[in-house]
Amino acid sequence: MDTITPIDTTTTNRHPTLFEPATLILLTVLCIVGAIIGMQLLVTLGVVANTSIVGALVAMGLARVPLRAFARYRSIHVQNLAQSAISAATFGAGNSLLLPIGIPFLMGRPDLVLPLLGGVALAMLVDATMLYKLFGTSAFPAEGAWPPGVAAAEAIRAGDQGGGRVMLLGGGVLAGIAGTGFLGIPMSAFGVAFIGNIFALMMFGLGLLVRGYSPQLFSAYIPGGDIGKAFIPHGLMIGAGVVALVQVALVMAKRTKPTDAATPGSSRALGLGTLAYVVIAVLIALAGGLTSELSTGMLIAFIVYAAFAALIHELIVGLAAMHSGWFPAFAVALITLIIGMLIGFPPVSLALLVGFSAATGPAFADMGYDLKAGFMLRGNGANPAFEMEGRFQQYLAAMFAFIVAAIVVLVSYKGYFAANLVAPVAKVYVATIKAGATPGAAWQLLMWAIPGAILQVVGGPKRQMGVLFATGMLIVFPAAGWAVLVGVAARIIYGQIRGPAAKSEMEIFAGGVIAGDALTSFSQGIASNLRR
Repeated sequence: MDTITPIDTTTTNRHPTLFEPATLILLTVLCIVGAIIGMQLLVTLGVVANTSIVGALVAMGLARVPLRAFARYRSIHVQNLAQSAISAATFGAGNSLLLPIGIPFLMGRPDLVLPLLGGVALAMLVDATMLYKLFGTSAFPAEGAWPPGVAAAEAIRAGDQGGGRVMLLGGGVLAGIAGTGFLGIPMSAFGVAFIGNIFALMMFGLGLLVRGYSPQLFSAYIPGGDIGKAFIPHGLMIGAGVVALVQVALVMAKRTKPTDAATPGSSRALGLGTLAYVVIAVLIALAGGLTSELSTGMLIAFIVYAAFAALIHELIVGLAAMHSGWFPAFAVALITLIIGMLIGFPPVSLALLVGFSAATGPAFADMGYDLKAGFMLRGNGANPAFEMEGRFQQYLAAMFAFIVAAIVVLVSYKGYFAANLVAPVAKVYVATIKAGATPGAAWQLLMWAIPGAILQVVGGPKRQMGVLFATGMLIVFPAAGWAVLVGVAARIIYGQIRGPAAKSEMEIFAGGVIAGDALTSFSQGIASNLRR
């Protein structure tokens, strides 16, 4: 699956480190800029663009400045650290920090903003740490698709090698820019079709189409044909997600892959991660004053459920991200909120609950993308010692980026809130809390959880058919569904025509398509902010 030609690591003594002055200066600037971009895009557009390619391009551009001070940036591994840091800062500041703390602000409880910020910052660090521990295992293999990571690696390698690779990648970039920027086609969805598991992607595309055309398909059976209001996608994801959690636990328990043992503490990652989330849930409950608002039984239920919701949220988001490059973080957090409402938690508890849940997942997925890029650039594990050293440096770069992001959010959130700038999805969460549980919601969730669970069992842990179908069903974007299915068809046809050479060519081209889409989306977001 990986198309990067293994580098000669036998002559490489050490991987570049985060703490080399030139690298640290570059990463610090990129993290601050990335955090600001993440916050600004979230509050104005409602989504956070992947800035990984931007970081790589900045490092590649500086490497071409004929000054000795910039010579260090010529290393593809330094460029990998740069793209890892800026993407972590962007997703961290926007999705994991500013989004959650906007919820208590909108609830009229500004006193809960700082306690929740501390809790979600810790959750973000645990989130990324768990992926670091799990990456390279049978549950989250390094050989998995992780499409944005492939795109970043291909861009960096093409800039380093040139030749036919850069031509093929460049063609993909142009296709991504043209399709996204001028035709309005979600080209990242088209690109991932050439990289991920075909069965998983077909279910993802099918889910997108079913949700997109549900008003026409189901208007005779559901008022308005809105399957979202009927909680059908949510129920499917609950069933598929619970089964996926069991599957991940079973796979981790078996440790059938040799690389499992090479990943630090991988066999204990789920248990330690769960324990960490329990501790964070306790801290949030204490800092949020829930001890005086909840009975002892409800307080214990809050802590247990919040920790479980955070864990399953990150696993679902991670599995979807690995297979499709898309992750339904906002929608899955809404599911945890709805279940919390059905349990009977009061409004303040629900605000803290959904904020905590929403903070986990994005950092998990982003870390997977970045480690995938690094794995490819380091030769696909050809030198295990070099791979683990490089992986650790990426982890340090991400942790550094998250800390910078937390500082940036801490010093700037008051300005955003004073201007009433919050994440649009935070308004959805608050509106849901104020509206209360819909009658019959529990029955709908339970009923549709059954087919979701069955589909996940049938597909197994490698195909993740239930999770990917539910992911598509949670996203209202039919054009993306067509893009995925057309891409899968093109992949099959091209594979028949080109034979063994098709795989490498398609993945390089797909990396360019995804990179072009990311650059276009990023540029459009910046332009939109400037117009405001």
